[in-house]
Amino acid sequence: MIHYKIAQWVFFFYIYCFLGWCFESAFVSAKSRKLVNRGFMRGPFLPLYGSGAMMMLVVSMPFRENVLLTYVAGVIGATALEYVTGVTMEALFKMRYWDYSNRFMNFQGHICLRSSVAWGFLTILMTRVIHQPIEQLVISVPYRGLSYATALMTVYIVVDFTLSFKAALDLKDILARMQTVREEMERMYRRLDVIIAFSNEEKEQRRQERELSVQELSSGLRQRFASLRETIQLRPSDFGEGIREEIAELRGKFSNYPDPQKGYREMLDFYKRNMIRNNPMMVSKKFRNALEELKNVVGGRK
Repeated sequence: MIHYKIAQWVFFFYIYCFLGWCFESAFVSAKSRKLVNRGFMRGPFLPLYGSGAMMMLVVSMPFRENVLLTYVAGVIGATALEYVTGVTMEALFKMRYWDYSNRFMNFQGHICLRSSVAWGFLTILMTRVIHQPIEQLVISVPYRGLSYATALMTVYIVVDFTLSFKAALDLKDILARMQTVREEMERMYRRLDVIIAFSNEEKEQRRQERELSVQELSSGLRQRFASLRETIQLRPSDFGEGIREEIAELRGKFSNYPDPQKGYREMLDFYKRNMIRNNPMMVSKKFRNALEELKNVVGGRK
């Protein structure tokens, strides 16, 4: 059994990060019928694939001559890695970069039977077919030169990962702010409906049939303020001083909110827009509506 040196292990990791990016980007691009640069990072690397490949190599090394045990080790090791990575990323960023919730026999949406079965076959394919020529290539490179190349790539990847990590945290903060604004607008929207209903001598508040987007809430609030302004001018005696002050306070608060579409574009820089574009299957339980609106803005949809 070959024992790899540290630089060789790291270089293997980078190679599989790149190959994983090639596979994932090609698959998603073909499915979407447009070029998609997949992944969490900006560069052509997918750390999950690199980590998965390293996991497959490590767990399968004792069983290289046994196909069945190689398969089982790959299923267990890669599935565990996928689950831990998914849980950790959701805890940090409040978003899922993949979601198996609709697949058969999934667990918490992070792992599923089909994915685990595929990991086992991929472990056999990688250890017996893919890794052998890559192993020969890396071992044939002089170790000193390989160490320098690995160091340079490490600097680049660490910088890329750090910037991507910060962009993901910033995106989480943007979604949290959007959620707060949405909730405040919804409360304002319902309160104005009550005021309008009572000014029209209606006893039942109108029911909202569906969740409105922030853009729809903003448009609806402008219409309601305009309607109330006209009604107050026509029938000032219908509104007491307290109601007028409340409407003025709500109008002042609403005027401080930026236009949703313009505000979203200003919040999303090039890297955050790319992160959303590169992960079309990204979902968020906590910020579901806000994330969908950002996807619409980035995709140019209304």
